[in-house]
Parts: sequence; C-alpha cells; structure tokens
Amino acid sequence: MDDAGWIDKFIHHLDYERRLSKQTSKNYRHDLKSLLAFCEYSGIGTWGEIDSQHLRAFSAACYRKGLSPRSIQRRLSACRTFFRYLMREKHVSKNPVNGVSAPKGQKRLPANLDADRMARLLDISGTGPVVDRDRAILELLYSSGLRLSELTDLNCGDVDMDDATVRVTGKGNKDRIVPVGRKALQALRQWNSSRVHLAAVDEKAMFVSKRGTRISTRSVQARVTHWARQQGIDTTVYPHLFRHSFATHLLESSHDLRGVQELLGHSNIATTQVYTHLDFQHLAQIYDQTHPRARKKD
Repeated sequence: MDDAGWIDKFIHHLDYERRLSKQTSKNYRHDLKSLLAFCEYSGIGTWGEIDSQHLRAFSAACYRKGLSPRSIQRRLSACRTFFRYLMREKHVSKNPVNGVSAPKGQKRLPANLDADRMARLLDISGTGPVVDRDRAILELLYSSGLRLSELTDLNCGDVDMDDATVRVTGKGNKDRIVPVGRKALQALRQWNSSRVHLAAVDEKAMFVSKRGTRISTRSVQARVTHWARQQGIDTTVYPHLFRHSFATHLLESSHDLRGVQELLGHSNIATTQVYTHLDFQHLAQIYDQTHPRARKKD
C-alpha cells in the first residue's frame, strides 16, 4: 500500500500524544498490520479507498480464520480509532468503520476465584526479598483490583501508606485513587523493607525484578502462575483474575455498582455490569428484605 507509513505515525501519536501503554500500542499495531495485509491482498492502494464494504469483508475474513467475535471487535475498534486519527490529519474524508460491527458471540462471564480459594492463594509462606515482593504484588492485585499494567507502572510515591491508598494511572491516561486493604498494607510495608536488597539505587518503580529494574508484566504473570501451583489452586490463575475476583466479591458484599465502577476505573457502567452475576436466590432475598412492597410485616 502506498501510504502504509501512516500506521507508524499513528503509533507515534498513541505513544507521545495520548501516552498509552506500550502493550496497547503493540496491540494497535498488530491489528492495523492485519488490515494492511488485507488491503494489499485486495489491491487497495490507499487508506482513502477503503469503504464500509471493505471493512465488512475484512471482518468476515477474520472470522473465517477462526478469530473470536471479541477479537474481531477489538480489531475493528483499532481500525475505527486509526481512521479517526486520519480524519484529524485530513488524510481521509470519512471513517469507513462507523456502522460496521463484529459477529455476535456468546457473552461469557469473567472467571473469578471464590473467597476461600483466594485466601489460600494469598497465604504464601517464606521469607526474603522475592517472597516479600510477590506477597505484596498478589495482595495489592486483589486488594485494589488493579490491572496488570497499572501494577507494573507503579512508582514508590504512588502508594500512600498513611492514607492507605494507591494512585493509579489507568486506560486513557486517567488517574484514580483506590483504597489499599490492611493485609496489602502489611505486605507493602514488608516489601519496602526488603526492596533495598533488589532495587537499583535510582530505580523509582515500586516492584522490581532480580536485576533491580522495573518488573515486567510477563514476570508478574510467571510469578502468579508459580504461586497458584505452589498453593494447590486447581484452576488457571492469571493476574487479571485478581481484578475479576475483587470486583465480584466487592459487588456481592456492597451491591454498589457505581462504587465498583469507580474503583475499577471503568468509563462505562455497562462494562461493570458484567460482574452482576449474583445468583437469583440471593437477589430474591435482598429484594424481600428491602423493597417496600415485598418486606414482610413484623
């Protein structure tokens, strides 16, 4: 394609203007490279030649290759954002992705660990800087419902031990303040004492690797897998599972959807509503106890 270089310009825009995470930019690049390959196969020479029919054909081609509806939706979202950028730069006159939707798939509820298994997972034994670090990581993931990238991006100054809060930079470069639980605070204080044995002198990152530099997302994933196996958890455990469990357990206890939305940093409450999979019997009990027309008379 003649103007394929616009993908690099767009990624530069994401990195330096919107300040999105490296992983997000990597995902955008991957999705747009797929669109570029489709365009070259279809004989499309410029981005301005693409129309909605081409995008529907692209969506169908992805589906035939075995991509899930959710993955296709992500690709289309990346394309929509890319064309919005091209319109801003006056390189194209319209956004051909508008009105194009991915195939509908079955909506899956997020997995989560029940409270007992989560308690078992967090009850790790041992001493030393690595164990102290891992314990603080696991406790903070569950205590505050952080995304993996939010956790690895934390600097030492982001955690206020006295106020029991953590300042997080989430999606869209939006900051939020999240409470930190008592157990997580204990683990963080212990890690602060041990951190000097691992961290490089000028390293600002809250969590560091054995090399003394900021810990990577891949390393956190590996440590979570290690401790799940060590603690005998009989299901696949990954960092985002802590966030799902945090949201589910908090919503079951508080029934405050808006509050959970704020803590998770969701811009749309519809995203949070996926966690409302409380069993009907429990909902019926709440209804009977609280609704004015359902409460039983004493």
